[in-house]
Amino acid sequence: MEPAVRPGSPAVFGHLDALDGMRAVAALTVLLYHVAIESGEALRDGFAGALLSRGDIGVPIFFILSGLLLYRPFAAAAILDAPSPDVRLYLRKRGLRILPAYWIVVVVAMLIWSRDHVADVGTWLYLLLLGQNYNPDPWWFGLGPKGLAQMWSLSVEMSFYLVLPLLAAALSRYARRGGHSPATRARRALTGLAAMAAVSYVWAVFAFVPFYQPHLNLWLPRSMTYFAAGMALAVLAVWARSEPEGPAARLSRAVAAAWGSCWLVAATAFAFAASPVTGVRFLGVENLWTGLFELVLYSIVAMALVAPIALPTPERTPLTRFLSHRIMRYLGKVSYGVFLWQFVVLFLWYEVTGQEPWTGNFAVNLVAVTFFTLVLADLTYRFVEEPARRLGSRRRVPKAS
Repeated sequence: MEPAVRPGSPAVFGHLDALDGMRAVAALTVLLYHVAIESGEALRDGFAGALLSRGDIGVPIFFILSGLLLYRPFAAAAILDAPSPDVRLYLRKRGLRILPAYWIVVVVAMLIWSRDHVADVGTWLYLLLLGQNYNPDPWWFGLGPKGLAQMWSLSVEMSFYLVLPLLAAALSRYARRGGHSPATRARRALTGLAAMAAVSYVWAVFAFVPFYQPHLNLWLPRSMTYFAAGMALAVLAVWARSEPEGPAARLSRAVAAAWGSCWLVAATAFAFAASPVTGVRFLGVENLWTGLFELVLYSIVAMALVAPIALPTPERTPLTRFLSHRIMRYLGKVSYGVFLWQFVVLFLWYEVTGQEPWTGNFAVNLVAVTFFTLVLADLTYRFVEEPARRLGSRRRVPKAS
């Protein structure tokens, strides 16, 4: 049962079409990034190549969306005394939402490019359980076996899914110590989330001191600032719902009205992120300072893009109308499949066409890879993701005694 709120309060809970559109933007940005790398376009000198080389900004956008959407019911429980989410149901739904489609792509990629390792039980356990980021001595080079390199971010997502109930419980306990006022609880929750975001920066230092440990950049603490930002948006949304004339509601309306300015801030921060301040292209995290700048700038970009559509307002803006368009909603629905299949399609396309990496033909390759990726994503959504989602949404009815 949803908590009682004041009449006229803006909608927060339930499905928000514009967030589907933002998920589409993130997925297609990552696809653009990978095709630009493989074609060599992102390696070219100049501003355009530099911008393409930072297309991995789509990953922090995904992380912020996850923090926002998954923490909302926990935030409502902490701030408004709504019923606490059923953790077992939450974990079940997350597993069915993520794993079945992912497992199919893992099997396909392994059978195509890594047949020498299909008998390795350890490899299957790491990959199928999304533990590849925590493998201390993998046989593969880089982020994962061929066709699966992008899954490092899904491993981070899964880690967040597993720890979220614990984080939510700690935040709820801290917030409730402030009393019964939603405003006071929300402020305390935001304070706790600020501390959670700071973990990423402490972790970045830990990854370099006393010596560099690059594998730590693939662990959840490095990305906690993005998840915490999304969770903070969830707190503000719940707070705004409880007090339609309060400071959070006024902030929500102001941010939505200034969506153009927010996206300009995002564009400016992204331009800085494409400069040498975040390090040399494609060398990973070059040093401590470039790593810290990347965390700050990527957080600004992702937050400025998502906040104008995440915070509840009664008015629709040109941005929300665009992101809620049926085409953007469709792309958002199949975005998980786009993320999963893109490297499989990309590498198969290069093999079929006889192309070598970094040999150009960016525009043609982008169109072809996007088309075939969308075809597979659509099939996966219809025949794997949706049936699994419906299964995860079923509640067990107790048997009569």
